[in-house]
Amino acid sequence: MNRVETTVLAAARSPFALARRLSLNAASPQAFREALRAYFIETFDATESLFRTLACDEAWYRRPITLRHPLIFYYGHVATFFVNKLTLTRLISRRIDPHLESIFAVGVDEMSWDDLDDAHYDWPTVQKVQAYRDQVRAMVLDLIDHAPLNLPVNWDNPWWAIVMGVEHERIHIETSSVLIRQQKLEWVQPQPDWPICPDSGPAPQNSLVEVPQGHVRLGKPFDSERYGWDNEYGHHEADVPGFEASRLLVSNGEFHAFVKAGGYANDAFWDDEGRRWRDFAGAEHPTFWRRRGGGWFLRLMTQEVPMPWNWPVEVNCLEARAFCRWKSQECGQSVRLPTEDEWQRILATSDWQLSEAKPANANLYLEHWASSCPVDRFGHGLFCDAVGNVWQWTETPTYPFEGFETHPIYDDFTTPTFDDRHNLIKGGSWVSTGNEAEPESRYAFRRHFFQHAGFRYVLTDTPVASQTSRYEADELVTQYMEFHYGAEYWDVPNFPRALARLAVDAVGHGPHRRAMDLGCAVGRAVFELARHFDEVVGVDFSARFIDQGVALARGDTVRYTVAEEGELVQYKAANLANLGLSDTAARVQFWQGDACNLKPQFTGYDLILAANLIDRLYDPARFLHGVHERLNMGGTLVIASPYTWLVEHTPRDKWLGGFKKDGESWRTLDALKALLGTHFQMVGQPRELPFVIRETRHKFQHTLSEVTVWKRTH
Repeated sequence: MNRVETTVLAAARSPFALARRLSLNAASPQAFREALRAYFIETFDATESLFRTLACDEAWYRRPITLRHPLIFYYGHVATFFVNKLTLTRLISRRIDPHLESIFAVGVDEMSWDDLDDAHYDWPTVQKVQAYRDQVRAMVLDLIDHAPLNLPVNWDNPWWAIVMGVEHERIHIETSSVLIRQQKLEWVQPQPDWPICPDSGPAPQNSLVEVPQGHVRLGKPFDSERYGWDNEYGHHEADVPGFEASRLLVSNGEFHAFVKAGGYANDAFWDDEGRRWRDFAGAEHPTFWRRRGGGWFLRLMTQEVPMPWNWPVEVNCLEARAFCRWKSQECGQSVRLPTEDEWQRILATSDWQLSEAKPANANLYLEHWASSCPVDRFGHGLFCDAVGNVWQWTETPTYPFEGFETHPIYDDFTTPTFDDRHNLIKGGSWVSTGNEAEPESRYAFRRHFFQHAGFRYVLTDTPVASQTSRYEADELVTQYMEFHYGAEYWDVPNFPRALARLAVDAVGHGPHRRAMDLGCAVGRAVFELARHFDEVVGVDFSARFIDQGVALARGDTVRYTVAEEGELVQYKAANLANLGLSDTAARVQFWQGDACNLKPQFTGYDLILAANLIDRLYDPARFLHGVHERLNMGGTLVIASPYTWLVEHTPRDKWLGGFKKDGESWRTLDALKALLGTHFQMVGQPRELPFVIRETRHKFQHTLSEVTVWKRTH
């Protein structure tokens, strides 16, 4: 045994006695206060201990990598987070240090690998940040001890912000440990609280395990006793075909074969994104590998050790993908990273269970070492390291489950990752605690980023299913999506739903076979009418609008943004299930069409609804002259319009009303009576139905639409 291994062996011990997780279901407010107090103190102290590994000022103020801020930022950021979030919940009314809370607020993720602003930052001294952290500690403890508390602690409880702050700090204990690992070795120092695993040896032989087909059901319920981040909630189900998966995480030894084969230099194993990163970084082997004196060494958080070939390799997603392509060539089969669903099937096939009475049977929770360990140390049935040791890259870009919502005080935790540039990592690492270590956690990193992350591979011919994470951003489409499927504003009921109900009432006891929503926009009224009719057709001139209705009808969740202020947006989602409309989808169709020139097959309807349509037509009289031909005798025509005549939509000579005729005011209702009188009888009197369209958080259109009901008589 060499000198380094002997030293490590002598120092090895469990780093911390951190609580693994916090239960939100407490027997009493006092019990929850006590549990949260301990959870907070342990976490805050762990951060202090971690940063004692920095040996000099340079370690604090020199960026470990160009993609990140210096470590002083992260030391202050986790404390500032408490103040910023507690201010939003009004648990506190005054800030501690507005200047520090500004500079430490944001800046933890870059937008590409070479675009971080390198401007000079006037960072405060370590002593000043330490004093600030002491103030934050005292403030949070005072809240925990004395602030009013009502159970349960859930999303709507202001105490959620305190729990969020602790879980956020636990995340940064892990990410800061990675940055310390990337800092210059001479600027860091080992600490007894952070011992590394003493076991090192040759790599074990990997093998394949058959994972049978199965069903996965994902999504944390909102009444879960465990804290969760926004993207964990909602609902996702999938049938996963059978596949084979590697029994072990890929070890340094197994990955070394790829390095020796010239894998980093062979463009065939790298996609475009991977080649760009490889060339930018000048990568020839994993970033934490060091070659010196003819031998390989591994950089750990605070020291280098002779290469432990039996530990998991730690690479980014792009490197893991390249290895899989090389492996595919070597074995002549389709090898890739698992998807999130497949990873869940691997976990379900294992026998991983957490015992509350003894140390975890996994390199997790900081209960064993402050490093990785051999890939065959912790067996979980047919697999090893189903969870723990290092994170496992997946092929799945992060995306929201159905029912996804952003938390009002942290709306940018996950949504910036819905860009198809961030892939999910699963399983946790040796330093993962709290929410991070939960199997349902859904953390995502940019594919070129480094974490304590490795991978296992799968053999399967099943292609990776595409999960859309894109949000519709077209301003008009998003306004209408919110208008039809979003929140109600200023106590005004949802207009398409209210109008559909009015139309159904107007039909009365007549036939409810076929209906048409002409000018249906994004389709809410179509689905509402389908509650009452055997068949409903939605027709609109805009393909962009129709596409939303089509997507909803096939069961998709349509995601869109709504403007907040300037460049700020809010992320929303709509689906039929959440609106109780799922059973209507089979009775609806959507077509693109011109109301002034409908195709012949659009006929034989018991109801035609024309909502806010006629003042947007290029020839509204033409539409009205022929609409009776589309209705069955005795059928109902419902017209709603604010009569907003604009030349940008309708030539001035085609306006139905809103001008002087023969010296008298001629209104649109007058024209409707004249044009429809031959074939229709107006039922009752016109009524006004209000609607509100949200433009921004502070700007709304509040409009009255006049509704008239007509029965075909001839």
